[in-house]
Amino acid sequence: MGNFCGNPLIKLNSPNTSGIALEVLGHQLQFSQDPNSKHLGTTVWDASMVFAKFLEKNCRKGRFCPSKLKGKRVIELGAGCGVAGFGMALLGCDVVSTDQVEVLPLLMRNVERNMSRITQSNLDSASFGSIQVAELDWGNQEHIKAVDPPFDFIIGTDVVYAEHLLEPLLQTIFALSGPKTTILLGYEIRSTSVHEQMLEMWKNNFEVKNVPKAKMDIKYQHPSIQLYIMESKSRAGSASSRKQVDNQLQNVNGSIEHENNDEDDDENKSELAECESDKVHPVGEVAGLENGKLSDWEARRYGSLAARLLRDVKIA
Repeated sequence: MGNFCGNPLIKLNSPNTSGIALEVLGHQLQFSQDPNSKHLGTTVWDASMVFAKFLEKNCRKGRFCPSKLKGKRVIELGAGCGVAGFGMALLGCDVVSTDQVEVLPLLMRNVERNMSRITQSNLDSASFGSIQVAELDWGNQEHIKAVDPPFDFIIGTDVVYAEHLLEPLLQTIFALSGPKTTILLGYEIRSTSVHEQMLEMWKNNFEVKNVPKAKMDIKYQHPSIQLYIMESKSRAGSASSRKQVDNQLQNVNGSIEHENNDEDDDENKSELAECESDKVHPVGEVAGLENGKLSDWEARRYGSLAARLLRDVKIA
């Protein structure tokens, strides 16, 4: 992995950093990037890797197991290099990865390359769903109609970094949603103001839960990177009361799989109950050093932290 800063205003990428390697569910994926382009979507941002590795960690049971996801329709907003979408496709989903037209050539190249690697691998690729690429400018009704909503899941990583994007994103999510759509968003906090406005907007419209760090991959996580699971308020409250859900969470056997939609809603509600706001760990607690050396991921994250500190320090 190349070194880069998670802040879009400061780039630590080397001009030679043209690719990122990531292993997900036993598949070695390769994502081309162009960190020195004028478009943010051509960089592999860390939140997308946190998202993919979160899916990997939680795919043995619950809503993210392949038996539950097979054939589910997923749309990825602001797909960029396509990392998060591949995480869902590897679990059996049919994914539409979308972005602005300037990003599509790189996105399509990553999709074609990794689909070829998966189908040619010796591993069982029968569980792989599908990925197609489409242009989608937020708020563009023609683009929205062309992707044929509603979707079972709407996903996105690092799609929120400026205030003016909040309303178009919300309206696009509404247009792509159905009554049982689940929204999965991950991003790195870059502006406290934007973060607070975003949460207020989401909580006014959805049942919002913060994924605890304990549910993320122990290596691919960072205090400034958050994952959220959101559902419509009517859906979140339909299966049972919050008290009943908490009781279910304490008593449920994790190995039991429910078959009908009502039971799936109960299970999803229980998972949401687990995803409460959790304590933010100091940077040094994110991952232990092995033999006194930083891994590629740790180097990226500490580089990001250093850049943010330098940005915030004003020298008189």
